[in-house]
Amino acid sequence: MNIELPDKLYYSIGEVAKAFDVNASLIRFWEKEFDIIQPKKNNKGNRLFTPKDIESFKTIYYLVKVKGHTLEGAKLALIKKPHQLEEIDVVTRLENLKDELLKLKMSFEEIEQESNL
Repeated sequence: MNIELPDKLYYSIGEVAKAFDVNASLIRFWEKEFDIIQPKKNNKGNRLFTPKDIESFKTIYYLVKVKGHTLEGAKLALIKKPHQLEEIDVVTRLENLKDELLKLKMSFEEIEQESNL
């Protein structure tokens, strides 16, 4: 689960939906279902999600889409099993590390190919 968003103070619902590869309606639904997601709203009523909200979405996404929890199960996990949140953070860090290592490997392979020419 490698979610890539630029560093910003606020993200639109479209940016969040695209990053998680889900429909905006799912983002709105999870917002209603999970109290930990509290987006700001501008004068037009557009949702503005903070980096904290994004972290909450990552956790919910992991519990529901990766681990297969029901919404109720995910809610309970958020309340009763905080160690799972640490597991999610470790998984995310490992995925990021893997991506960086793969990039390095590709760079080394390119250098090696150029030196063989």
